[in-house]
Amino acid sequence: MREARSIDIILLTLLGLIWGSSFFNIKIATYSYEPFTLALIRVIFASIPLYILCKFKNIRIKAFSNNWKPYALIGLCNIAIPFTLIAIGTSEINSYLAAMLMSTTPMSGSILAHFFTKDEKITFLKSIGILVGFSGVVFLFFDELIINENNYIYALITIVGSTFYSIGGIMTLKLKKEGNENVTTSTTLWSIIFLFPLSILFETPWRLTPTIESTLALFYLGVVATGLAWLIRFRILTVNGLVFQTQVAYLIPIFGVIFGYFLMDEIITWRVLISLVIIIMGIYIVKKNNKGIKE
Repeated sequence: MREARSIDIILLTLLGLIWGSSFFNIKIATYSYEPFTLALIRVIFASIPLYILCKFKNIRIKAFSNNWKPYALIGLCNIAIPFTLIAIGTSEINSYLAAMLMSTTPMSGSILAHFFTKDEKITFLKSIGILVGFSGVVFLFFDELIINENNYIYALITIVGSTFYSIGGIMTLKLKKEGNENVTTSTTLWSIIFLFPLSILFETPWRLTPTIESTLALFYLGVVATGLAWLIRFRILTVNGLVFQTQVAYLIPIFGVIFGYFLMDEIITWRVLISLVIIIMGIYIVKKNNKGIKE
């Protein structure tokens, strides 16, 4: 993996902005859509432009080739499961809190990368940075105004959802030679296959009367926060590696708090601000000690 360049940092920041804005859109979408249906429609919206892009560039989609199993597994672990769990969690907690809880991804991603990749081992200083960032998330659990007995389960569900992103990231590395557009489109198509029966069995999407606001939020989640963001994520993952890519989880809460406060009028406490400062410290330490790993 190469040392991060200016374009890599710009793309990482853009990815953090897109995903940071996704949480208040998820919150708005949950006003009209249940979790499985929300995740299903989100990936349908994402798959359409991705499929058109592949056809336009004459890229073969290998979702249903002889080597279909890894695409299916990534579609399940990297899209279907986390999308659903995060939708469940965000329905009962502040949107910016969901974004801040995503800061657990670097810790789980680094641990997984240490055991399942050859060139992304945990170092002492990198561990310090990750733990500092994660301690900012832990501090949030002492703020009863934000996390309490009524919603702490939903906060934990969100953390579990974020962990599946790390699992999916490890799996995606195995397909890095299969092409950005192909992998993104193929895994998205498989996520539809998993989510469709779950939506039909456990929810009643045909009875929905969604608002325009919720539907527009869901459209944004699909086309921008899933389709476009997944293309950016795959590019970062294959060029710079999993540990660099998971640093986006430190940027997500910063943008999430900004959007939650200004667009959703969500309450920001002093503990939230302290948590943000701690998380930013974690970003600095991790970035300073993650110089890039050569292939």
